[in-house]
Amino acid sequence: VLLAEISLYEQSMRECEEQLARWHADDEIVHRLDEVSGIGLLTASALKTAVGTPERFASGRHLSAWLGMTPNEYSSGERRKLGRISCKGNVYVRTLLIHGARAALLAAKRCQARTPQRLTQLQRWALQTAERIGHNKAAVALANKLVRICWAVWCHERRFSGDWQSARPA
Repeated sequence: VLLAEISLYEQSMRECEEQLARWHADDEIVHRLDEVSGIGLLTASALKTAVGTPERFASGRHLSAWLGMTPNEYSSGERRKLGRISCKGNVYVRTLLIHGARAALLAAKRCQARTPQRLTQLQRWALQTAERIGHNKAAVALANKLVRICWAVWCHERRFSGDWQSARPA
């Protein structure tokens, strides 16, 4: 009985995914966002729906802050202390982004185990971050970075490359 119920839910999920794919079949933005590691069709469509137009954000950091992906700051004088992420903004999109980042981090670990020479710069950064601060914090940091990458891909109308070099805004 339980297996039949699970099978029914899996079929329902497949149908929903197919419907989502049909809705976004001609959407170039969703397809470009879908190419980013850790961003799938569901996350790309949710991000596009939540954001609307990315031009209303001055930078990827502003979009990341709007989604609640940036850390709170508790600074005083010379001392700078960063806390947990602010958790402002759309909870659903933030959850999808963090789960996608976890999947991308896991994929990077698997790639490192098989063929370490094929790691992209983004994967190397994610693995080094995970080694330094732990898997969970690294997943959130990677989600923050993925939001910024999505903003750049979207605003500059470029395809994603895991070896991009980011330039600091002037």
